[in-house]
Amino acid sequence: MWAPDMHPIRRAGPIALALLLAACASAPAPAADALNAPAARISDAAIHADHTAYRAMQARIQALNDRGIAAQPAGPRVSNYHLSKAQCWLDVSFHEYTRNDRSAFPQAALDESRKLVEALERNATPLPIDTPLVNGADRLRPDLWDAAAALRPHAGFQCAAQQAACAEVELVHAGNEHKQFGWRHAKPYVQIAEDLISGAQAAAARCAVPAPPPAPVAPPAPPPPPLPAPIALPAPAAPVPVTLMANVQFGFDRHEAADIVPATRRTLDELIVQLRGVQVTSIRLVGHADRLTNPAAAGYNLRLSQRRAQTVEKLLVAGGVDPAKISIVARGDTEQVQPCAERFTQPAQLRACLQANRRVEVQVEGARRR
Repeated sequence: MWAPDMHPIRRAGPIALALLLAACASAPAPAADALNAPAARISDAAIHADHTAYRAMQARIQALNDRGIAAQPAGPRVSNYHLSKAQCWLDVSFHEYTRNDRSAFPQAALDESRKLVEALERNATPLPIDTPLVNGADRLRPDLWDAAAALRPHAGFQCAAQQAACAEVELVHAGNEHKQFGWRHAKPYVQIAEDLISGAQAAAARCAVPAPPPAPVAPPAPPPPPLPAPIALPAPAAPVPVTLMANVQFGFDRHEAADIVPATRRTLDELIVQLRGVQVTSIRLVGHADRLTNPAAAGYNLRLSQRRAQTVEKLLVAGGVDPAKISIVARGDTEQVQPCAERFTQPAQLRACLQANRRVEVQVEGARRR
């Protein structure tokens, strides 16, 4: 599920590392659903334990889904909403964990997933509908929060519950990024939340449309009145320009679809769904590799970055994107977003630190359909 060379490990100085290792050796093992403290994430054993906690929580969500949680007495709207929210909390927790977020956010998001799963497992009622701003996240876009709240009493909410739940979690995700790094880092997650809310509103409207009643037998209609003069209709609104971005990461020295980091594969899948509502002008795929190279093969990293971009192109085309709109640029290892200048004792630690460089940047230009 998660390969060891994807772990976001960083290294402190030799003295600090020795102290941290001693602290980890004497500290009690974390609870089954608790992550190691950020300072303790310096060994394969610690990272493996954290991934085990993520897999355990995913298994509990899968078990609830397999038993048919939507058919429980609490009702399909509540159950589907809360199970979806538990999954989305788990997803954003792991997403930030793989990006080496050393704040309390990954643990806090995992805790929110656990609370909902425990309540669903014991068939608790009523289930909470609040979405807390964990880790002191900023509250961005009040209009989207209000739109999400307005969906809950909607007659078609059962068809929109999953998207509405994930939109609220992504707003918290964006607020956490805004608090830590500013608007540039928060913007992609705000865009995801906005598109999820839009999709939820459309799904609720379709679900709530009642079947038309049978047509009554009407008496013969009188002759129609004279037609009025034609009314000039306003010109249709111009399409709204839109720019979408995604960052797809691959495992070390890998380029196939199966080698994509799971959290970034989810981001790519969400982008493909968004593109169904966009009139695409162009999609630019920029492939990259980390600075590690094969000394026996000149230009190896350039070819590797090209193959990664081609893999993302295939996934976009499979999702319905016109291949004529797609262009590919291979950068090799010339643009490192994570230099990892520290000294590492193990090759796996350096490969993990360089994870962010093994990427394909997806840049979409187009206009949102009316």
